[in-house]
Amino acid sequence: MKKCSECNGNMKEMKGKTPEGVGYTYYKCAKCGEEIVEMKQLHAVADKYREMKKYHAKLTPWGKSLGLRIPNELVKKYNFKEEVVLIPEKKGIRIVA
Repeated sequence: MKKCSECNGNMKEMKGKTPEGVGYTYYKCAKCGEEIVEMKQLHAVADKYREMKKYHAKLTPWGKSLGLRIPNELVKKYNFKEEVVLIPEKKGIRIVA
């Protein structure tokens, strides 16, 4: 079991999520509340963010709407055709082929 560097108390493994929904584990001291994240976890979260930010889509005016250009690599990967379903969600829009 990990010991807290501040008070030498026992640390419990916890699970958390970033605001974007990326999961990670961290340790929290039961005695003083100190929280730590291991470098391995920080690197894993950073890798997930890099993957999320890898693709950029351009929005362009199209009449009174906006058109979304989806990179060809994603079109092939998800087998998008000329019509998709848009599902509004709390923090964004889900696109379903």
